[in-house]
Amino acid sequence: MDVSGGGESSVATPVQQKAHEAWRIYQHYLDKTTPLPTYRWIATAVVSLAFCLRVFYIQGFYIIAYGLGIYLLNLLIGFLSPLVDPEATGGSDGPSLPTRGSDEFKPFIRRLPEFKFWYSMTKAFCIAFVMTFFSVFDVPVFWPILLCYWIVLFVLTMRRQISHMIKYKYIPFSFGKQKYGGRSSSSGSRAE
Repeated sequence: MDVSGGGESSVATPVQQKAHEAWRIYQHYLDKTTPLPTYRWIATAVVSLAFCLRVFYIQGFYIIAYGLGIYLLNLLIGFLSPLVDPEATGGSDGPSLPTRGSDEFKPFIRRLPEFKFWYSMTKAFCIAFVMTFFSVFDVPVFWPILLCYWIVLFVLTMRRQISHMIKYKYIPFSFGKQKYGGRSSSSGSRAE
């Protein structure tokens, strides 16, 4: 028998046990959504639509919407950026992504994977939606200025990101299975 009580501190309280069980159930359902990106994005679209409709009908909480927009822009930049930035690893050495057909194939690895992008985005919309139920977050602002500022910020950031993509010759999207010419194209040119 432990008199110091050190052995009893490792025993979880009933509240902690219930919280842990709820977290495990949540994680189980989250893991089940991993192979279903279409349904995940549809659910996110529904949550974002609910947030937008709430802000529209209440005619308030524009500062929450602006903060959400800035956060989503930050997530988008992470989603479009490579894990290893060629500028940060020594831009003078040249691009690390393949630029010629003879270069080794290096797949595009995102700084922010699609699942984490989706999860962070959905969580942000849910938190912003809940914040619209508390009047303390309804700061009176002139929303057209916030909207114009966000649009300018978006355009400048995307222009910088696109010029980075062009400079280092990478495309953060892949559409379908990539087809390689392989030997058939090189052997056909030798036969002529």
